[in-house]
Amino acid sequence: MDPLLLVLIVFAITCAFCWIASLITKDTSWVDRIWSIVPAVYVWIFAVAGILDGNDATRLIVMAVLVTAWAARLTFNFARKGGYTGMEDYRWAILRGRMKPWQFQVFNLLFIVLYQNALLVLITTPAYIAWQNPAPFGVWDALFAVLFAASLVGEFTADQQQWSFHQAKKAAGGRLEPGFVTTGLFGYSRHPNFFFEQAQWWAFYAIGAAAAAASGLGIWGGVFNWTILGAGLLTLLFIGSTIFTESITSSKYPAYADYQRTTSMLVPLPRRHRGTDEAASRA
Repeated sequence: MDPLLLVLIVFAITCAFCWIASLITKDTSWVDRIWSIVPAVYVWIFAVAGILDGNDATRLIVMAVLVTAWAARLTFNFARKGGYTGMEDYRWAILRGRMKPWQFQVFNLLFIVLYQNALLVLITTPAYIAWQNPAPFGVWDALFAVLFAASLVGEFTADQQQWSFHQAKKAAGGRLEPGFVTTGLFGYSRHPNFFFEQAQWWAFYAIGAAAAAASGLGIWGGVFNWTILGAGLLTLLFIGSTIFTESITSSKYPAYADYQRTTSMLVPLPRRHRGTDEAASRA
C-alpha cells in the first residue's frame, strides 16, 4: 500500500473523531489535543514504509526521530498548561461569541477540523517525497536536520521563559508588570516560539527537497516541489493566528502597543529604541 493512502485513512478517522467529539462535548479544542501527536504518526508511517521497501531509510528515520522530538516537546508544553484537562482554547470562545451558532459550527467543521487536520498531513508530506526518492543521506540532509534540532531547542527555551513568567505572575496574584513577558528571547521577538516552530517545518521541507534534488529532479521537482504547501500554509496560519492573538493582548494590556513598536513580531531582531523611531518619523 502507498503510505500516503494509509496516512489519508488515519487523517479521515482523526477528522471524524475531532468533529464528533466537538459536537458531543461542545469543546472545539480536540484538534489542539491531537496536533502534537498525529504528525509523528504520519511521518513514522512513511519511515516504516521506507524500511519495509528495503531501501536506505536513513533519511526517513532521521525525519521521524526529529518529528517525534518535536511532538514530545509540544505535548509536554501543552499538557503542563492544562490542555488535556478539558480546557478550551480561549480564542475559540471569543470567536463563538462573535458568530451565530450555525456560523460557528460551519467554521468548526471547515476550518478547525478539516483545514487544520489537512495542514497536519501537508506539513509531513516531505517525508513522502523522501520515501519516493530514497537517495543516500547527505551533507544537506545533515545540515537541515541540525537546523531543525536547533530550532527545537530555541522553541523549548522560549516556551520555558514564557512558562516561568506566567508562573511568577500567578504567584504574584495575577499581576506582574507589564503583564506579558518581554525578556530573554522575547526581547528580540514578540513570538519567538512561533518563529522557531515555523523554522522547524521549513527545515523539514528542506530535507525532503534535498532527497528529491539528490535523485536528479532538478530545481522545480526537487528544491521546489508540491510539499512546500505544508510549510507555506502553516506560516500563513501562524501569521493570521498571531495577529488575532495580539489584538486580544493589546485590548488587555495598554503597554503592549509600545512593545509592538519596539520588538519584531516573529523574526528575532535587535530591539528598536523609541527615540530612534520617533526621530525617523520626524525626518
